Amino acid sequence: MIVLTGGAGFIGSCFLWKLNQEGIKDILVVDHLDDSEKWKNLIGKKFSDYVQKNDFFNLVVSRQLSKPQAVIHLGACSSTTQTDSNYYIKNNYEYSKVLALWAFENDIPFIYASSAATYGGGEFGYDDDPQKLYQYKPLNMYGYSKHLFDLWLLNSGYINKAAGIKFFNVFGPNEYHKGDMRSVICKSYDEVAQKGLIKLFKSYSSDYPDGGQKRDFIYVKDAVEAMYFLLKNPSKTGIFNLGTGKARSWKELADAMFAGIGKKEKIDYVDMPASLQPKYQYFTQANMSNLTAAGFDKPFMELEDSVKDYCNYLKDKTYL
Repeated sequence: MIVLTGGAGFIGSCFLWKLNQEGIKDILVVDHLDDSEKWKNLIGKKFSDYVQKNDFFNLVVSRQLSKPQAVIHLGACSSTTQTDSNYYIKNNYEYSKVLALWAFENDIPFIYASSAATYGGGEFGYDDDPQKLYQYKPLNMYGYSKHLFDLWLLNSGYINKAAGIKFFNVFGPNEYHKGDMRSVICKSYDEVAQKGLIKLFKSYSSDYPDGGQKRDFIYVKDAVEAMYFLLKNPSKTGIFNLGTGKARSWKELADAMFAGIGKKEKIDYVDMPASLQPKYQYFTQANMSNLTAAGFDKPFMELEDSVKDYCNYLKDKTYL
């Protein structure tokens, strides 16, 4: 049995799809199904059981679960705008520590979701060498909660017992329930399809023109391939960036959407909320040398191809 926390979420449900594609069905899915439509991500998927996250936590603490083959821990609060720091600490840090210690006690692979948000503004680069963790300065509490867990693994001597994945800008099917945390592609699709218009934030940095801000966008279908590689190669541990290694601008993303939908380009640059301006990342680009050195050599889709593929799902809001 494989434990998959966050299994009804965006990346988690896509990884569940990937496991099913590989013929793996003995999976315990853990999540927090609430008043969102996240439950729809599980329709059609094959798994042995489902447990709500608080019930699962109690089962782990009381050691009432049999030894699994691996723990894939993707469950966390992924909102970057939540203001309750205590909530982040409970969900993203303390919960993760308990699961990690349980996995280490059972001597099984522990793969978990970190984030590119841990790198902050990028002034110190995007190098996933654990020894450089101390220099990074996250810009929001979400990033800091993920950073704290990375640091705990390093300081406790567990960094080589786990595989941490620093996800960059992941987009693709099954993110429909995420509200404001959806990708720009998902949030903008209807307006682009109906009006041929997309809204992007203005730049507040002289180094970047409007639309010239750059991110490392990675399609979720590519992301789950890398995750599966780590699951199948449990000796590959440490921290691994997961992006394409190629930064692309928001305007290039918009152009890919217009091309994928078949509309002429019309971009409206809008004011960025004042609260977001000091926390905004103008450039991210994953250093992918660790994952490459570990043996992962599958090529990633080009942005234009992945956006076009995603638009086929967005047209009718279909799922992986």
